[in-house]
Amino acid sequence: MALNATIYTFDIDLADADRHVYESLNLRVARHPSEAPDFLATRVLAYCRELAPGIGFSAGLSTPDEPAIHVRDATGALLAWIDIGVPDAARVHRASKAAPRVAVYTHKPAEQLRRTLAGERIHRAESLTLIEVDRDLLAEWTPLLQRRMKLALSFSGGEVYLTLGNQTLTGTLRPIGLDETSAL
Repeated sequence: MALNATIYTFDIDLADADRHVYESLNLRVARHPSEAPDFLATRVLAYCRELAPGIGFSAGLSTPDEPAIHVRDATGALLAWIDIGVPDAARVHRASKAAPRVAVYTHKPAEQLRRTLAGERIHRAESLTLIEVDRDLLAEWTPLLQRRMKLALSFSGGEVYLTLGNQTLTGTLRPIGLDETSAL
């Protein structure tokens, strides 16, 4: 018997000063039983950071050839493929051919993502957006995850401010390059 996903509801007051995006969001996010809390938290952060008309979550594990998060135009054409974690090079190559913009938000060490992609054939590799999510921020937030949460989330100059009640957690979203000497 298959296990069901658990639904998390996030009421988010979003302030992205870098992109001048200010919204109140009500996100219903399905968490598969095999999904780690830091993966879920990274998905929520990436969704908020990438917020744009036509954004949505994939159907989940039942659609492995889809991005974790996508942005589509009014015709359904894929504008952005946003992945989470450490996708393999073949997946990133396929994504780069399918969408004009590809971003990967990793909750793992940057070096792990670099090793996975290093030396592999990736279409338009130079235009990838690779972001390392602050693991200390995730380590502070994940024990506080509840099925229903109200939070304020702010992005400014690569810094993340996440406020839950009277507690504010801070961290970074750090652009990384395919090698240690570059950041995209």
